[in-house]
Amino acid sequence: MPNPEPTHLFLLGSSHQTAPIEVRESFALGMESAQQLYRQLKTAPGLNECLILNTCNRVEIYGVAGNDNSREALEKSLSETDGFNAQAFLKHGFWLTDEEVVRHAFEVAAGLDSQMLGETEILGQVKSSYAGAAELAATGPILNRIFQKSFQAAKWARTHTGIGRGQISIGNVAADLAQRVCGDLADISVLLVGTGEVAEKTTQALVSRGVKHVTVAGRNLINARRLADEFGGPCISISDTPRVLGYHDVVICSTAATEPILRKEEVKPALKERPTRPLFLIDLALPRDVEAGVGRLSNVYLYNLDDLAEIANENLKARQAEVERARSAIVERAQRVWSAIRGGE
Repeated sequence: MPNPEPTHLFLLGSSHQTAPIEVRESFALGMESAQQLYRQLKTAPGLNECLILNTCNRVEIYGVAGNDNSREALEKSLSETDGFNAQAFLKHGFWLTDEEVVRHAFEVAAGLDSQMLGETEILGQVKSSYAGAAELAATGPILNRIFQKSFQAAKWARTHTGIGRGQISIGNVAADLAQRVCGDLADISVLLVGTGEVAEKTTQALVSRGVKHVTVAGRNLINARRLADEFGGPCISISDTPRVLGYHDVVICSTAATEPILRKEEVKPALKERPTRPLFLIDLALPRDVEAGVGRLSNVYLYNLDDLAEIANENLKARQAEVERARSAIVERAQRVWSAIRGGE
């Protein structure tokens, strides 16, 4: 990938800021789709560098091109990507260029563009996406500089401001919510469906608050066994989830399935086994693992990513001044980096 002259920096993306959860799940990129998109982007005419940031709340494609016709080529690549709803993505998308892209990348890495403002998981996700793009030789001097500087900016924001006060994370919010619904957690039983990192951290947060009984359900029983050993509990095949549902008080779902793994008709029988006890479902997946209609069943509490973010931001007013202080510093840093890039430094 040659260094472009002149430089055109752009970003095409869609996130929780522009699309509700039922739309976001239609264009969530699976691993194979993301790899296919990278292959297409690397051969797109005029595109010199690219990076895909793909999380449960956003799909963003960063690029550096030698001409200003990059958007058309990018949209064509998206339309040819299997399993990706390009029409929904573009309808609910946004387009940024030049300094706007640098600022956005910095704000994302620092957690200032997250659903849960100040949350900690996003920096690791950005670093992982950058490492993956670099391994594929998709990035170059410009994106390398922008993302390395974004990591520094995020570290500064967390060290010098209070944006992350209270350890904002999906795991902590979900665990606090479980305490509200279930009360004392010492005697409750947790079923972890899927073996992803976010689900693991959520379960760790529950264990730190007193949970002692954890069962892990997974498609890959080796991974499920590893995680179950960590929590000192049994593991089962994911296909057995409906059968054991009624014996668990909290169910955390986080799989890569493209269709719901728990539907209303599968949850109903489990409720008969626990007529006086609530069933608390935390759906951390996108596409969602739990059919929306499940939440309308009596004595069922269903929360998805949007619900958890709303709860996490209830105390945002107390942190708003720190958020604005961090954002102001991030903007100044982004301006300096972009000026250096334009000046060829």
